[in-house]
Amino acid sequence: MEQYEPDRLSPAQVAAMRRSFTHGRAALTRRSLLRASAGGALAVGGLGTLSACGIPPAGKTEGGVSSEDRSKEEKEVSFSNWTEYMDIDESGRRHPTLEAFTRRSGIKVKYTEDINDNSEFFGKIQPQLSAGQETGRDIIVLTDWLAARLIRLGWVQKLDPAHLPHAFANLSPQFRDPDWDPGRAYSYPWQGISTVIAYNKKALDGVEVKTVSDLLDNPKLKGRVGFLTEMRDTVGMVLLDMGKDPARFTDDDYDAAIARLQKGVDRGQIRRFTGNDYTADISKGDFAACLAWAGDVVQLKADNPDVDFVIPDSGYITSSDNMLVPIKARHKTNAERLMDYYYEPGPAAQLAAYINFVCPVDGVKDELARIDEDAANNPLIIPDKAMQALSRAFRSLSAKEETAYEEKFAKLTGA
Repeated sequence: MEQYEPDRLSPAQVAAMRRSFTHGRAALTRRSLLRASAGGALAVGGLGTLSACGIPPAGKTEGGVSSEDRSKEEKEVSFSNWTEYMDIDESGRRHPTLEAFTRRSGIKVKYTEDINDNSEFFGKIQPQLSAGQETGRDIIVLTDWLAARLIRLGWVQKLDPAHLPHAFANLSPQFRDPDWDPGRAYSYPWQGISTVIAYNKKALDGVEVKTVSDLLDNPKLKGRVGFLTEMRDTVGMVLLDMGKDPARFTDDDYDAAIARLQKGVDRGQIRRFTGNDYTADISKGDFAACLAWAGDVVQLKADNPDVDFVIPDSGYITSSDNMLVPIKARHKTNAERLMDYYYEPGPAAQLAAYINFVCPVDGVKDELARIDEDAANNPLIIPDKAMQALSRAFRSLSAKEETAYEEKFAKLTGA
């Protein structure tokens, strides 16, 4: 049997994780901000469970190891998600879309907000998954890099397209074909996460910012520019600005992007690399412009009329949080029905109106406009076709690449 050899963590990767937990998207609350993918590394808290070599995978067959589906006999589904990532009523106790699903289907949803970051959650479920045991969960929501890892290890089940007609028909084109799950055989996006350029109009004082080159090269912005401590977001945006595809770049391309950023550091053009704390910098005007996460910008614009954003013509980086069915899940069909439900325009619009992330459901704008017209017209929530066409994903990395790239990025940022 093929053995699961856990990825070895370099000091730079450990540093990247700690940055993410304390200052990156992992440190933020779900309602107003985003969280980090932790750079593709494993949680510090989960290292102990992954330190030994030779842990057998649960299965490498197509779709992983399944168990008897008890969906017909047991009208229930267990759904693990991130905190503040579901619509909620004014009482703070009820989830309207989940309750509507139960009324329609008769399937009771056990909804648990027990994911605080990808890596920590992986540490919780890895012992059961590696042993081929059920986790007690039918749906889990993980960011791209960890979703890719579980698929690669055979720890999630292949989805049945017959149970996902709305998802198949309504999935936005920009999320349809990630390199780690071609054709979405094992996953469907819950929400999207986009990286854009945010700016403070008052602080710019007439200076035009449209590109990453403007951030790096305009002397009028010296010392007033911020980039992100998340490697994929910062390097991905620089690669796009250089005319490189983040889905197909080479080692030389990566090194060129790092060198370009290093010049910005050496000249004092870049004030600092930040996690979510850029929100204070851009609001106060300490940053005239910076890379930012779209979910932040929605909130920042609502609170400060000087804050706005721009999408570079070269494109922007988008990732996603993804629904998966782990091996040995007891209620796979029920899970697929719930996943498909959130690809109907009505429930998708209710969810988007509450959480303000990038909605992965195509054709939801009219439904959302009935609830919140401003949200429906916000391209950070409902990207139009032109914006969708500019969306790019950072490609999957091998363990060797992960280590090398994080070390170079850590040296750049001084982590």
